[in-house]
Amino acid sequence: MPQFSYKAIAQDGKARNGIIDADGLELASRQLRAQGLTLLKLEAGSSAAGLAGDKVSGKPPSRQDILSMTSELAVLLRAGLPLDRALKVLIDMAAQPQMSQLLNELLRAVKGGKPLSQAMQSYQQVFGTFYLSMVRAGEASGQLAQVLNRLVEYLQTAKENRDTVISALIYPAILAVVMVLSIVVMLGFVVPQFETLFEDMGDALPMITQIVISSADFIKSYGLIVLVLFAAGAAYWRKWSSTEAGKISLHRRILKLPLAGGIIFEFEVSKFARTVGTLIGNGVSLLKAISIAIGTVDNKVIKEALEVLPPAVKAGKRMSVALEETRMFTPMVIQMIRVGEESGSLDEMMLELATVFDSHVQSGVKRGLALLEPVLILGMGFTIAIIIIAILMGILSVNDLAV
Repeated sequence: MPQFSYKAIAQDGKARNGIIDADGLELASRQLRAQGLTLLKLEAGSSAAGLAGDKVSGKPPSRQDILSMTSELAVLLRAGLPLDRALKVLIDMAAQPQMSQLLNELLRAVKGGKPLSQAMQSYQQVFGTFYLSMVRAGEASGQLAQVLNRLVEYLQTAKENRDTVISALIYPAILAVVMVLSIVVMLGFVVPQFETLFEDMGDALPMITQIVISSADFIKSYGLIVLVLFAAGAAYWRKWSSTEAGKISLHRRILKLPLAGGIIFEFEVSKFARTVGTLIGNGVSLLKAISIAIGTVDNKVIKEALEVLPPAVKAGKRMSVALEETRMFTPMVIQMIRVGEESGSLDEMMLELATVFDSHVQSGVKRGLALLEPVLILGMGFTIAIIIIAILMGILSVNDLAV
């Protein structure tokens, strides 16, 4: 039967996009109007291409949207609703047009006989390989609702860890910006107000006052040039860091930082361990779970070290042995994986490793902030105090000469 793609406005005022099967354009139009839809566009065509194009042209659903949808779908399925009816309920609840469009496409595919994981395949960039593998495992085991619950727990934990790190960095970033702006304002606008008072003093001024005045003159004369050079340097650094060689070099240096390096290492290993543990625990093969989990790691150096696992596992080697040979992973990582392999509970040990490292990351971030924030505040106060002392010493020198 021919398919027609449409765009319409529902009775509740929400936009609707989808595909309808009908024997002709006129019949398709009648069916849609019978559903209470006001047609904006109706044309013959295949669904996947048309909807994919619409999806890309708009803002895709956010991680929070996907998390909310997964949580609501798990609740509906656990309550005993069939999948197609649960999707209809979610469509009625959708607040975003893009989310409504995505759910409509999933419902159409499910009604056409496709499993949910296959229906989601067209939206792989939105859901991700890990999500699809979990749904596929839930369908294979007949426990989709339970698997979606575990998926919600995973997504919620990942979101909390990410939000913790981002929130922790906001305050230090604000302090750093305020410090730079305060120093620029002091040197660029406050100190020049006293230059006329000091201009006849020459070498009689204290050394600290001469340095501050020279710094102010430099900011006044070359501040714009410095700003342009800084912007050019930032643009070059951004371009360099986006290259493969630049990323590897940058990520390697980051891992060598005294405190931040350890936090980032544990954060990345935690993501890998949690993904592997969750997938294995839901019936995904070890080799596939490892391959998917490697894709969740952002640090190129750690990712390259983990790339030895798929060929090693294929050859029958244990994960713990392969990771130990890289000489990059800590004894704790190796030993916990080894215990999991020997006890037959690798999934539980990987999740335990992720939990331990998540705790380390949170405590490490708090400890780092406890050191960084006072350093920034004291640095700003010290610099401004030096400028004020230099001005006061200059004024005292003028008074001494006047006497």
